[in-house]
Amino acid sequence: MTRHDTRAMMAWLLWILALCPVLAIAQPKSWEDYMAAGQSAYQQGRYAEAGELFEAALKEAEGFGLQDQRLATSLNSLAVLYHVQGKYAEAEPLYKRALGIREKALGPAHPDVASSLNSLAALYRAQGKYTEAEPLYQRALMIRERALGPDNPLTAMSLNGLALLYSAQRKYTEAEPLYQRALMMREKALGPDHRDVATSLNNLALLYYAQGKYVEAEPLFKRALAIGENALGPDHPDVATNLDNLAGLYYVQGKYSEAEPLYKRALAIREKGLGPRHPDVAESMENYAALLRKTNREAEAAQLEATARGIRAIHSEHNPVR
Repeated sequence: MTRHDTRAMMAWLLWILALCPVLAIAQPKSWEDYMAAGQSAYQQGRYAEAGELFEAALKEAEGFGLQDQRLATSLNSLAVLYHVQGKYAEAEPLYKRALGIREKALGPAHPDVASSLNSLAALYRAQGKYTEAEPLYQRALMIRERALGPDNPLTAMSLNGLALLYSAQRKYTEAEPLYQRALMMREKALGPDHRDVATSLNNLALLYYAQGKYVEAEPLFKRALAIGENALGPDHPDVATNLDNLAGLYYVQGKYSEAEPLYKRALAIREKGLGPRHPDVAESMENYAALLRKTNREAEAAQLEATARGIRAIHSEHNPVR
């Protein structure tokens, strides 16, 4: 089971880019063009293409000056992309550099500083560095509540991130009201079918799943999956997360025939969209292998488990947890 809020992490970029005079140009020529094309590729799950475009944007931005906000935006965008690809060592210095630029140029209480804090906190959470993550989430939440108001979607993002952190530590009592508040804020501000609403639904469902509240979790997982398929398309990596989570719910209830096609589809989407060595591919393989063992297909399970171990080994070498 996974908890992803990476799409919400990019929401602030959409606001910034909306202010830029961007043209739909096949061959990008300016920073604005590179960023718009990179964002489009990212939204569609074409991460290799997005990386090339964000790197080109960063190269352009390096010439704008050390405190130019376009440089911070480029750094943060590339860091988010590395983050979702599991390249944590590459993402961290970019996040930190963007944070430093924003704090110096905009002041410590600016909403863009909160965006950098939230992104860096999410990176630490993904690596199990909870002590480092919590004060960053709390500071980001405080900035956003004061600067943007308690009902802003970006405030909901910080609430959701802090709730994810508490959930990872099994602090369910602390997490649930934060998830519920974030969900209500997003539905009100963005509408019931927005992808960020799906994120909140998915995370609240995971909280119920962890507590064995399967009846409460299932309709939330299903609604999140339907929103994701409609908003992102059936083959987006975020849809794979929804599929994997719903499959896991069926698995723990012994509903193997319902879980299997969801696991298989999630694995295929992740291999295609994220590449064969991404940690989420390993997770899908491990989950599907567990189902195969439950249904007495030991040879198939062993093959998947061996491949998953190889993927895990690659990432443990590059991103050791302190």
